[in-house]
Amino acid sequence: MTILNAMRDVGASLSDFTERWVPDSWVICMMLTALAIVLCLFGAGASVEETILAWGQGNWKLLTLAMQFTIAMVAASAVVASRPVYRLFDWMASVPDPDKPVQALFVMGIFSLITGYLNWAVCLIACALFTPFVLKRNPKTDVRVLIAAAYLGVGTVWHGGLSGSAPLILATPGNPLLNPTDMEPVVDRIYPVTETLFNNWNIVYISVIGLVGLIAVCLIHPRKDARTLTADQIDRILPTPPPADPTPSTPADYIDQFRGWTWLAVLLLTYPLGHAIVTRGFGTSWTINAYNITFLVLALILHGKPLPFLRACRAGVDSAWGIIVQFPFYAGIFGLLQFTGLGKWLGSLFSDFATQTTYPFIVYVYSGFMNLFVPSAGSKWMIEAPFLIPAGQTLDVSVVTITLAYAYGDSMTNLIQPFFAIPILAVTRMKFGDVVGYTFLVAAACFAVTSIGMFLLPSNL
Repeated sequence: MTILNAMRDVGASLSDFTERWVPDSWVICMMLTALAIVLCLFGAGASVEETILAWGQGNWKLLTLAMQFTIAMVAASAVVASRPVYRLFDWMASVPDPDKPVQALFVMGIFSLITGYLNWAVCLIACALFTPFVLKRNPKTDVRVLIAAAYLGVGTVWHGGLSGSAPLILATPGNPLLNPTDMEPVVDRIYPVTETLFNNWNIVYISVIGLVGLIAVCLIHPRKDARTLTADQIDRILPTPPPADPTPSTPADYIDQFRGWTWLAVLLLTYPLGHAIVTRGFGTSWTINAYNITFLVLALILHGKPLPFLRACRAGVDSAWGIIVQFPFYAGIFGLLQFTGLGKWLGSLFSDFATQTTYPFIVYVYSGFMNLFVPSAGSKWMIEAPFLIPAGQTLDVSVVTITLAYAYGDSMTNLIQPFFAIPILAVTRMKFGDVVGYTFLVAAACFAVTSIGMFLLPSNL
């Protein structure tokens, strides 16, 4: 217990530091832009004019990708906001024994791992909304550790799951790494998810790391002096069911509530995707677009009628605004890496410093560190891939190995990243400093296990 308490103190101190010194994510993006400009000028040897024009040339290169990730966030939000999901949450929260808090942590942890594997955005929002249900049914559960359990999906398995940004980008035809305009391609072919997300190594890894995180979070629940919420506090944060549609009174109301529009949209979305899977196979068909189609269809079916679906999507845009605003600025950094010598210069530094054996571990640590400052896996991958992949290839490390090492590092530091705590902290009305001591313990356990795994990760998957 002394070691656990010491680690909790370290986690709390880390939280105090980040809350005091780490600015908004867009400001961090501009700080990284300034750093990239300095490196262009004094490292890669570009002129001031070349650097500024390169930034502008890349500024709008990621619009398609930005829209794809925006739809992912909106569709996930719409799924969670449906009435069937609300009823499911209430039932699931009643499963644990109220006198055994660890059971509540186990249920929350399993739920977070499953949703994290399916969809990072669903995990963030669903776990935030599920937490009050669990607290209502299990009032003896420490709210801080429950939030740590809700974090598991995005902190362990998500980037190796079905919505993993880096693997999905590599699997999507015409992605900016494969088919850029006015620049040299970073990769020479598409990498289907059968080579990355469904690689045997990845499946084993996410199973192991998910179990490690689950065990860790169940072990750290206080035996006494648990921090709980009162019944009144829980009632204030418990979500209300989605409202029913009013009785139609005008022709427009009847047209708006016609379920046929929903089923037409479902047919138009599902048939082309199904046809692609049947004719080309799942591995080459499961891309960012296929992923978004799946969750749009789920949202449409769960809401049933057009207006509830549209209301849920509109609410989901609030969660996606950071993606919309920040992607063009990250694309500017992407332009600096591609249109100046910066990408090759950084790549040479990595290849000179690392060996074939150590490179996956270096990528893992680097990705995790950068995630503390750029909490957007897709945009961060577009910044890092142009020099991580070429550097790795000079050491005979495959694109798949580099991608998975990047993905694992990106997931791990989500556990101590305040950005991803925003939805659940908003719901529970807690501070990040209240919970980071516990999430830090889970992150430390996951880091220890994964660090060993990175030296066992084959260099040519």
